[in-house]
Amino acid sequence: MTKYICTTCGTQTRDLDAAPAQCPICADDRQYVAYEGQAWTTHEALGADHTVKFATDGDVLAFGLEPQFAIDQRSALLKTDAGNIMWECQSLVTDDAVARLKAEGGVDLIVISHPHFYSSLGEWSDALGGVPVLLHDADRDWVQRPHSAIEFWSGDTRRLSDDVTLIRCGGHFPGSTALHWATGPRPGGALFAGDALQVGLDRSVVSFMYSYPNAIPMRTSDVVAMRARLAAYAYEDLYGYTWTRNIIGDATARVAASFDRYLDAVNG
Repeated sequence: MTKYICTTCGTQTRDLDAAPAQCPICADDRQYVAYEGQAWTTHEALGADHTVKFATDGDVLAFGLEPQFAIDQRSALLKTDAGNIMWECQSLVTDDAVARLKAEGGVDLIVISHPHFYSSLGEWSDALGGVPVLLHDADRDWVQRPHSAIEFWSGDTRRLSDDVTLIRCGGHFPGSTALHWATGPRPGGALFAGDALQVGLDRSVVSFMYSYPNAIPMRTSDVVAMRARLAAYAYEDLYGYTWTRNIIGDATARVAASFDRYLDAVNG
């Protein structure tokens, strides 16, 4: 029995007798199957030619795979009043990475924004002592490796502490989640947006897509609903899905302007 990892999206399967014909996450029109066809690796094989690198991204300690693998999201360790939160997940766990996280005070909770970043959530929970993994219930059918550590939450918000709130943005996936940290990592707070809002390459705007690789715009109704759910939250910074894709400073105003820009464009 083997747990396979899709080389295009980085998601790990449950134990299987043989590699599946296709990855359900990549077969969905929000993702894609590689031009060369479906390919798989394993955790052990991935660890033979990749490592987990740590670096500061904005004002948070972040980590991801080196060299780049699959979607190339980066995770972050957020030291909040709700405990140490590992935001987003990776396909590879290493002893060195676990030791680094423990040296930083450990991880109390893993939160993942949406199914494209579920990756090896079970491996990470096990390696960190069985810490819970919070996923939105609306996306439960996309879990490829069921695990006892998974806790599903529902509704539009989940308050983890006085400072930390999970917000269901929807749009990209029904359960697409952002994390609002009211007092950190810098004064004015931050929004960790996953793919619900994607930071543009100029680092001054965000946009909204149902499928980023296939360029399918998000429904107007979903964007309007997302705007309403985020309206109560202010944040100085916005952290995107990967390294350096952040808006540092004046992020609330820039996101508001981006909502206007997007809705003006799609409404003609």
